[in-house]
Amino acid sequence: MVPVKSFMIPRDKFVTVPRDTDSQTAARIMRDRGIGSLFVTNDREIIGIITDTDMMRRVVAAGAEATKTTVEQIMSAPIVTIEENKTLLDANDLMAQSHLRHLGVTRDGQLVGVISVRDLVVFLTNLPRK
Repeated sequence: MVPVKSFMIPRDKFVTVPRDTDSQTAARIMRDRGIGSLFVTNDREIIGIITDTDMMRRVVAAGAEATKTTVEQIMSAPIVTIEENKTLLDANDLMAQSHLRHLGVTRDGQLVGVISVRDLVVFLTNLPRK
């Protein structure tokens, strides 16, 4: 089976925002870039992830004021991770068990990438059909 590292987005491609960024600004960044998540930083350290689902559940559905709610207040932390040599099937199982759509990918405990449900779908749709 294919390892997670083959389909992950590497850390140098992460789109990040400082922890004090308001959620409306974060949502606009995600919209403009056509992405479903941002990594939240404290200086250069990644401290969490914010997703479009977090926005819907923790801002919109909660009736929070988007311009006054920071990404740090609604981010998911710590980031759930999987080692880079685990298989895409392992990633799929972990996402299903944890009800997540994004997993951090680690090498020796260090965050080196991310994989999303979208990445799994791309892989599965490109498999040869019997």
